[in-house]
Amino acid sequence: MTGDREREVTRAFVSLANNLVDGFDVIDLLSGLTADCARLLDISSAGLLLADSRGVLHVVAASSEATRGLELFQLQRDQGPCLECFRSGTPVSVPDLGAASTRWPQFVEAARGAGVVSVHAVPMRLRENVLGALGLFGSQVGSLGADDLALAQALAHVASVALVASKAAADASNVAEQLQNALNSRVVLEQARGSWPSAVAWTWIRLSPCSAATPVTTTCRSRRSPARWSRAP
Repeated sequence: MTGDREREVTRAFVSLANNLVDGFDVIDLLSGLTADCARLLDISSAGLLLADSRGVLHVVAASSEATRGLELFQLQRDQGPCLECFRSGTPVSVPDLGAASTRWPQFVEAARGAGVVSVHAVPMRLRENVLGALGLFGSQVGSLGADDLALAQALAHVASVALVASKAAADASNVAEQLQNALNSRVVLEQARGSWPSAVAWTWIRLSPCSAATPVTTTCRSRRSPARWSRAP
């Protein structure tokens, strides 16, 4: 690896790492991933398919409009290396698309018409969960080197972690908001009823004049005091 390429690779990983810390727009992150792949690897362009919560794939990023069209074509015709990569969860390598004309006849014709003669795809996944597929499109026949494939997979891994971390952060924010709302409601209730004794283990709260009383449980582990019963006025 030359010094310039090494610096570019470092810059790509630093950018992904910073996004994990600082927050990011998902589309911007994935667009940057495809641009990095097209710049760093021995390919002409890259595209990315990502599954939604129902497992339906969507084209979310591409380094060129022609590549975006090829990714979309795979979804429309339900055939192609990126679809196969996503479904199997394993890399797919096609050094010469001419040899895959019976495997994906419509895709091969469209790809060759766009000047693409070789395709490689690596999965975006976290453990056993496949999130999508990163397609690497070449204008020359030939396999990608082992270093290029490893770099592409590593970039896809980091982007996958970033996506999952983003979702986890959003979920955590929702949980925190729900918890705060619950605590706020409890404070209002206690203020309306007066302060509750800390040792009470069971109390009854009258919800409305016509509703049945509802039990609310609290524990007294801190004082190890016995449970007592009381009824709200």
